[in-house]
Amino acid sequence: MNFFRKLFGSQKTPSAKAPSPAPASVPAPAQPEPEAGPAAEAPAPAAAPEGQNLIRVHDAYGREVFLTKDQWREAVLKDHLEKVRDKPDELAAVIAQSLRDGMAADVLRAAARLSSIDTNRERGHLLHAATLLELKRHAEAEGILDEFVAKHGETGPVLSALARIYADRGDQPAAKAALDRALALDPNHDAGLALHLAAQREQGGAEAEFDALRRVAEQPDAWRARLALARHHLSRRELPAAIKLYDEALAAAPRPVPVDLLQQMSADLGNHAHLPELLQLTAPYYDIAQHGLVVGSNLLKAYHDLGQLDPARRLLDRLYAQQRPDWRQTLSAWEQELAKTRASIADPAPSAKLEVALLAMPGPVWLPPESPANELFPAKPDTAPLISFLGGSAEITPPSPGAGDAGARLADAAARLARALPLYLAEQAELRTGAFAQTLVAWVTKPRPGFILGGQPWDDATASRHARRDDGDGPADYLVVTHLRCQAEPWTIELRLLRTIDAARLATVEIPCSPENPGLALPAVARALFEQLAAHADLPAAASAEPAGPPPERLTHYFVRLEQLLGVRAAGLPGGAATLQGERDILDGMLRLCLELPESLPARLILAHGVRAMRHVRPEIPGEFRARLELLQKEKPLPEPAQSVVARILAEGLGS
Repeated sequence: MNFFRKLFGSQKTPSAKAPSPAPASVPAPAQPEPEAGPAAEAPAPAAAPEGQNLIRVHDAYGREVFLTKDQWREAVLKDHLEKVRDKPDELAAVIAQSLRDGMAADVLRAAARLSSIDTNRERGHLLHAATLLELKRHAEAEGILDEFVAKHGETGPVLSALARIYADRGDQPAAKAALDRALALDPNHDAGLALHLAAQREQGGAEAEFDALRRVAEQPDAWRARLALARHHLSRRELPAAIKLYDEALAAAPRPVPVDLLQQMSADLGNHAHLPELLQLTAPYYDIAQHGLVVGSNLLKAYHDLGQLDPARRLLDRLYAQQRPDWRQTLSAWEQELAKTRASIADPAPSAKLEVALLAMPGPVWLPPESPANELFPAKPDTAPLISFLGGSAEITPPSPGAGDAGARLADAAARLARALPLYLAEQAELRTGAFAQTLVAWVTKPRPGFILGGQPWDDATASRHARRDDGDGPADYLVVTHLRCQAEPWTIELRLLRTIDAARLATVEIPCSPENPGLALPAVARALFEQLAAHADLPAAASAEPAGPPPERLTHYFVRLEQLLGVRAAGLPGGAATLQGERDILDGMLRLCLELPESLPARLILAHGVRAMRHVRPEIPGEFRARLELLQKEKPLPEPAQSVVARILAEGLGS
């Protein structure tokens, strides 16, 4: 039962063409389970400095930003209050949020204005009074509420607020009289009902409180009291009685159904494991714009635990379509959970025979042959040699019993590096030497598509034979085989240079690598590659032996996006769409890479081709990024002609 209580929330948020496979299947160096594909890394919230009371906001790109209250006042709040001073709904929202942030003094003048212009007279006066109460100006708050009553008559929320003021100054008879009238007018006002029940409990204990609740529930439109009684019946395992009360509450409630009703009903049913009833009662009334993420997460949890993964996926897509950056972390967690569950259901039997092909990918992964971006790079003579790069293998220590997710995270990091390393080195060879480069990637075709992580390195003869196949740009003259050894720290990257015509090993290089930040080792690996190509293949690097691309501290982020672009492109293969997960996080990560490296053409092409490839797999997703992509192109333009070329690729990906 505790598990459900942790996951069901009642009031607070729980919170282009793909590469073609070789015609014939080839053996993998080992036959472990195939991987589902490159998963998006779970988005981590921006780290807030400790010891400060900060306000979390999101910028135009959806990134978390933390501001001190002084920064918020000067940089945001003043200008925004002026901007919405004549827009009551928006002004009310800013005032309400500012009160939650403890900034009543900053919005007092705005609250006074709202009370004079708000078309919802009750809301304007209540927010003005609440602001005054936060500032301990009780007499003025009472005057504002009395003014409302004199002009517009009594309402439940206004009387409840007056009752609190009377109680604070010790006038209990006046407080009780106001509260009784408040509940008669509006038995569903949460603060008024809470005050009434607290008073009854103080006078007569739990039994008096429960009797008071039943009396309030006798009113025809008292849905909130019925919710509380239903919770009582659920705790006593009296489900039929609880369902009857829920039906009555839903019938009595206005339309759209209040957020509080669906939040509490779905949470209580979920916490007591009544998942079919949760869906039956909640789903027909759920509206994303009205009821938000908390109710949505409760529905997702119920769908997931009942094995209804397709409805869960559809709901998740609808939640993502709201484009709420403050929901992103929760939605990403749900996306990973659904993908993990679906993969566990689809796992083949251990005896299923894997059929593996090699994908031959010419050039950098962000520069497919049909890309208009090829015009930005100098052409090479057809007689230039071809270097193939082959990796996808790692020796990993199996997780110890009881290790939980730690072993899985290690395997994911090793698999990502094993796939990304050949992509990075092929990019370096293509950009810095006179040779053509291509990457060979092991891809499972049966029983279900996916990448594969070999447990042992490719042997020289087998690897050379595959590199000589004319499946891409022709038979390779040289082959670079990479392999990881991850059984001890630091990890070791092994690089072998082979001459393919006779499978001769020309050089072997080993370079240590940090598991926490493997990108720091990549420049050394690239330099070693250039040295060996110059010594054994007469292919010195252009200008110098320094690798091109991002600085070392950015390389880990960079190679993650290389590997994810490979995954998005591979998802366009037959059956490959099912291998992709975290699609929105993938595009978001590519966008963030461009913001970190705004002058980098490869980073921008990773994003542009990621968007274009995503359109072939999940055509509904790229449009969700349109505004952010257009802002990036406007605020961080590349020099021409690169800017226009990238714009053409993005336009294709966006379908515009």
